[in-house]
Amino acid sequence: MSKYGKRYRADREKVDPENRLSLEEALALLEGFGKTKFDETVDMSLRLGVDAKRTDQMVRGAVVLPHGIGKKVRVLVFAKGDKAKEAEDAGADFVGADELGEKIQGGWLDFDKIVATPDMMSVVGKLGKVLGPRGLMPNPKLGTVTMDVKKAVSEQKAGKVQFRLDKAAIVHTPVGKRSFGAAKLKDNIMALIDAINKAKPAAAKGAYFKTMAISATMTPGIRVDVTKL
Repeated sequence: MSKYGKRYRADREKVDPENRLSLEEALALLEGFGKTKFDETVDMSLRLGVDAKRTDQMVRGAVVLPHGIGKKVRVLVFAKGDKAKEAEDAGADFVGADELGEKIQGGWLDFDKIVATPDMMSVVGKLGKVLGPRGLMPNPKLGTVTMDVKKAVSEQKAGKVQFRLDKAAIVHTPVGKRSFGAAKLKDNIMALIDAINKAKPAAAKGAYFKTMAISATMTPGIRVDVTKL
């Protein structure tokens, strides 16, 4: 708490840790917190009623948020020939093949997302130890290994976010910036919740949504009543 100073402590006093608010109330409270000198990222944490240790209860996916996430997304595309040209025309920041793989192996990571055509996975696969731990490995289930390069690049640029269950059965995902305001943040959060709901494993039993909280980079967390979503 001390590292945030008076502003954080003042915001903390506005939050009843035992009270769960409707999403609208939580966003209104967030909007009323003290401002910082930068536009803070807003995050959503959702604990699910699944067993994170079981592979048949893994929850993961991706969704394009209606209002994006409020940052410029640098997209790298592994492709050759016509597909490389398609990537460039779609606005990809970096396009290439083996030479990009060598550059990444050398420690270069100045990008946010990777898209690859299936034929390039022999190159990308060698980068697993570098990309995997950083959540950058392209995946066909997430639409980032595809021949439809134009669509994939456009979605990433528009603010497509990936979500994945962690070891504590929590999905933690950015949903925008504080400057978006309550209405746009609510749109993004509901789109994410809908996608997580659609990704519910068949093996999951009982209540799927357990607890939820929203917070910004420099604010305390606010508990949300999942039964009111």
